[in-house]
Amino acid sequence: MAHTELDLRERRAIEDMLNAKMAVSKIATHLGRHRSAIYREIKRNHFADGELPYLSGYYGVNAQRNASDRRARRRKLIRLDDLRAHVVDRLIEGWTPEQIAGRLGHDNQPIRVSHETIYAYVYSAEGQSAQLARYLPSRRKKRLPRYARRRRGQVFPPERSIHQRPDHVKTRTRFGDWEGDLMIFEKKTGNMNVASLVERKTRYAVLFRNNNRSSKHVMTSILNVLEPLPQPARKSITFDRGFEFRDWRRLKTEIGTESWFCDPQAPWQKGSVEELNKRARRYLPRDTQVAALTNRNMKAICDRLNETPRKCLGWRTPTEVFREEMMKLR
Repeated sequence: MAHTELDLRERRAIEDMLNAKMAVSKIATHLGRHRSAIYREIKRNHFADGELPYLSGYYGVNAQRNASDRRARRRKLIRLDDLRAHVVDRLIEGWTPEQIAGRLGHDNQPIRVSHETIYAYVYSAEGQSAQLARYLPSRRKKRLPRYARRRRGQVFPPERSIHQRPDHVKTRTRFGDWEGDLMIFEKKTGNMNVASLVERKTRYAVLFRNNNRSSKHVMTSILNVLEPLPQPARKSITFDRGFEFRDWRRLKTEIGTESWFCDPQAPWQKGSVEELNKRARRYLPRDTQVAALTNRNMKAICDRLNETPRKCLGWRTPTEVFREEMMKLR
């Protein structure tokens, strides 16, 4: 059954039944709606008057007006072709919704929208049909309501912020500092993804497949890649704040590797692995059937990436520089 918005008749009925002290579950049954939809409707459109608290409550007409206002804001990107084209172009270029919204005034756009409106459009039916979510750094399938999102402070504490990372990691003067990310593919290809790791100083790349995005599975795979290396070759690794990396503490406890995390929606702070992903997409486009790739296929791609000379390495290859650094550790 297709989703339909509550209408004024239903909202007035909710008001009457609430005044009659009817339970929310019974209201939902009476209207043929799920009880969570009714709970959400009451919470979202509850009117509160700080000066006259006896007027606080749920009012159907007021709720209908609030809903219409929200739809009007959300629909700007559907009604206004020029604004929508501008926003979509920036998304494709890799801008975040917050950056797009913040720049609208500088880009001479007569109409402004908030980053929340852009997110709402990206995850709307129109945005999903255009697969706009794939251009977002976080690449989630859907977005939770603003006030229902889980806090990540405990998962990625402030002391693990990239701003606390030692300067010698930033300057690439030390060997053994890595960056990590996941390469995501079209939904129709299945749940598999490809993890990408790159050593910052040598640009040496490692790619491997994952069956899914669970943190336990991803971290186990990363441990299997890094553990054979001597400790000086795996001092630290920098991730974004995706929940596939929330088991980062295992790296410290099991192999002694420190973890650092970029700011939210700031993929450029791990530019080495973003550049690696861009190069790897030549061989692993988004419609790749990852399940059909063998270990030999993955190794061939890694070899091609690592055996290509790089200007930043004085036209040496990542393999040559990585091997040289490993020889120094013996």
